[in-house]
Amino acid sequence: MTPKYDLDKIKFATDGPTFEKAIDLYEKGKVTQFKEGIGAYSAVVVSTKPYRVSVEARRYDYGHCECYLGQNDTLCKHMVAVAIYAVMDGKKMSDEDKRLVSQAVCSGRLGELSKSELAATKKAITAGMRYIKSYEGPSRTWFAYQSSLSEGCNRLSKIVSELPVSKQTAKVLVDMLLRLDDRLCRGGIDDSDGTVGGFIEETVQALKEYAKLNPSCVEAFNELKGKETCFGWEEPLLEFVKN
Repeated sequence: MTPKYDLDKIKFATDGPTFEKAIDLYEKGKVTQFKEGIGAYSAVVVSTKPYRVSVEARRYDYGHCECYLGQNDTLCKHMVAVAIYAVMDGKKMSDEDKRLVSQAVCSGRLGELSKSELAATKKAITAGMRYIKSYEGPSRTWFAYQSSLSEGCNRLSKIVSELPVSKQTAKVLVDMLLRLDDRLCRGGIDDSDGTVGGFIEETVQALKEYAKLNPSCVEAFNELKGKETCFGWEEPLLEFVKN
């Protein structure tokens, strides 16, 4: 039985500390007696004591654990460790598998994307933005909605942090920011905890680094002229255009 999720889904949708603790359990062989059931996986995870754990094959964050968090319907490191085992099938994780990017930063690497790489990057950005959507649900689904926003921003942060620095990629990021801003202003996004706004600020900071590393990147900022954004994030980038 193949799970409906992959390692990226687990990585981007789980908070950093929980994901790292789950990796530690997995790599130390603490996930024991792993079994496939009907639409779910079960195991005994040896932590402070042995815990019986189950996670669904459809959604890794649906399941049960005997630990305190699991008893209170909170996703725990034991459930995540079992989900990782289901995806990895007990195989060794690479450094890339374990690398968690939760902040958008400038790579500091000069260069351009090939035509195919550019198309793939734009496709990945669109896929990441699907998690950043409007909120019209009841209050009981608000936390799940915020998790979706975090997952989308985490996916986009990885893309931003891996891009080479050039006028080409600066334009890609400016276009992405304008799309996000439109969703914030008119798309019904509830960003009351500042997840999306924080990501936008991180990306603006990365673009400021772009301008310092490669002055031609400033040309991409011209697209922001005459634009009025939700909270004025365009202003520091337009300062580069003025100067």
